[in-house]
Amino acid sequence: MRIWIDADGCPRPVKDIVFRASQRLKLAVVLVADRPVGRPSSPLVTSIVVPKDMDSADRHIADKLDPGDLVITADLPLAAAVVERGAQAINPRGETYTAENVRERLSLRDFMMGLRETGELLGGPPPYGRKDKERFAAALDRHLSRSAG
Repeated sequence: MRIWIDADGCPRPVKDIVFRASQRLKLAVVLVADRPVGRPSSPLVTSIVVPKDMDSADRHIADKLDPGDLVITADLPLAAAVVERGAQAINPRGETYTAENVRERLSLRDFMMGLRETGELLGGPPPYGRKDKERFAAALDRHLSRSAG
């Protein structure tokens, strides 16, 4: 199993949690972004820089992952592709995407985007905080425990 991180917008605390889990469990981690991103000097952690065109990191991850891999992403279309390919996806706030919930989340995202475009809804998600970090760490631990068993 590899852990893929959609690293363009991933919060630093999430990457740090994954790096620690990687070292503890000897798991490969692949960071994918359209620019170089910081990473520890570990043979378990690699970084791939993709072209800056729209969704190139998402396409790369979806094309290269294997069933059973884990993807860390806040991008719903990528999460849907990951689930379709038999892999797992968790967002940085600790929500696990499943075949049962990812399509519903995509529909809700599209609805909210429509409201923003018409000016009926302003803003986005709240800033990333301590509770989000705790929920992510717990979700990652649950996933890694299930995968190890």
